[in-house]
Amino acid sequence: MPQLPAQTTGTGLATGPTVVVGTYPEYALAQQAVDHLSDNRFPVERTSIVGTDLRLIENVLGRLTVARAAAAGAASGAWFGLLIGLFFGIFSDSSWLAVLLTTVLIGAVWGAIFGAIAHAATGGRRDFTSRSSLQAATYEVHAAADVADEARSLLISLNWRASGAK
Repeated sequence: MPQLPAQTTGTGLATGPTVVVGTYPEYALAQQAVDHLSDNRFPVERTSIVGTDLRLIENVLGRLTVARAAAAGAASGAWFGLLIGLFFGIFSDSSWLAVLLTTVLIGAVWGAIFGAIAHAATGGRRDFTSRSSLQAATYEVHAAADVADEARSLLISLNWRASGAK
C-alpha cells in the first residue's frame, strides 16, 4: 500500500510536528534567535522562521504620467539596445562604437513609444508608481517537537543575557 508523504505544519519541515519556541516582533530578532541556536550547536536545520499575520504594504512613489512612462520605457529600451549592440558589435565589421550607439538609440526610441502606448492603454486606471512589500506582525521560531525543549532553554539563556542578568 502506498505511503502518504510526511505531514508538515506548513513550515517546510518534513520531520514531523513543530512547536513554537519563540515569538518576536521583528524578523531581525527571530534571525538572532536562530543564530544563537546555531552558535550553541543546535541542529538549526530542524527550525524555521514563520511570519504570521502577513499584510501587503504598497508605498506610493509618485504620479505616473505618459511622459514618465515613456521615460521609463526609453531607459528599458536603451538597456536592451545596449545588449543587442554588444552582440552585433562582436560580429560586425563596421565601427563597434557606431553599432553600439545606434542600437542604444533605436532601443530607447522604441522603448519610449511602447511605454507611452502601454500607459495610455490603461485608461488612467493606475496613474501612480508604487513599491510593494510583505510584512508580518510577528515572527515565530519553530523547532521540531523532539528538540523543542532544548531550543527553548537556549533561547531563555539568550533572553537572560540580553536583559543584563548574570
